[in-house]
Amino acid sequence: LLTYYGLHALQHRGQEGSGIVTSSFDPAMKKHRLHVHKDFGLVNDVFRDDELLTKTLPGNVAIGHNRYSTAGASDNKLNIQPLFVNYRNGNIAISHNGNLTNFNRIRSALQEEGTIFQTTSDTEIILHLIARSKERDQIKQIIDALDQVEGAFSLAILADDKLIAARDPHGWRPLAVGRLGQGYVVASETC
Repeated sequence: LLTYYGLHALQHRGQEGSGIVTSSFDPAMKKHRLHVHKDFGLVNDVFRDDELLTKTLPGNVAIGHNRYSTAGASDNKLNIQPLFVNYRNGNIAISHNGNLTNFNRIRSALQEEGTIFQTTSDTEIILHLIARSKERDQIKQIIDALDQVEGAFSLAILADDKLIAARDPHGWRPLAVGRLGQGYVVASETC
């Protein structure tokens, strides 16, 4: 619910689409599961049904995104963030604000090596770089991936039971971090 209100406060940042990914622990499966809902439209339209927020998106860790096109087709639903995958170290989802200036070069190199892309968004290359990293530790994989991209960006990454925030080394894109009770709130600007 908090992520929904944060997206609503940031609605001016993008109005093409909105999405939320949450993480919950499944005791029967003994692993974390990601839950996602995203679609075209304003926050109120995408999350019109209250059950989406209470039943479809369980968990105590979440990331969200309001889309406005900077890279990737605006009419492709797969480009709506957060993007998410399951890879050898578990689940990972990402919300990205900004532009990766070396996106075309990295994407072409990954395609030459056989990588299959689901979106036309520059954000997806970060997920592929994380998954391909030779590092064993997930945080080190993320650092390895971010060391390869250039541009102006801020990110919120959900990795099973962790919320990770990062921004470009120059700090060109804002990244607000706040404390709420015993948890944290991260946003591409204050909300």
